[in-house]
Amino acid sequence: MAKKTEIKWLSEPEAHNYPAALSYLNLIYDEQTAIGYVDNLKQAKISEFKAKDIFRASNLSLLGISNTQINKNQQKIQSGDKLSPILLVRDPVNGKVIVADGYHRLCAIYTYDEDAVIPCKIV
Repeated sequence: MAKKTEIKWLSEPEAHNYPAALSYLNLIYDEQTAIGYVDNLKQAKISEFKAKDIFRASNLSLLGISNTQINKNQQKIQSGDKLSPILLVRDPVNGKVIVADGYHRLCAIYTYDEDAVIPCKIV
């Protein structure tokens, strides 16, 4: 069996991940709450969780492997490019985790290795 390529990570999320998270969170929360979550994410330390656990906690469906963003992220994994950590928000009212940014990365990683440990910022 061929050895899988190690998934490499940036030490911090990329700058453009925060506006993307804000855009998504503005759909769920009022603007002030969304801004507060993003400000807190910027200050949060990196945590690590397995891909399969993030999926379970988020109640999200796995996107199909034909998705172009998933394909791009899988190509990054294969070429050894570093991926950006995922941004998560705890939603205790609904008992789940919201993937504020990084859903396509999460899907790509899960299809590659569901036990992969993913660096995340979570608030």
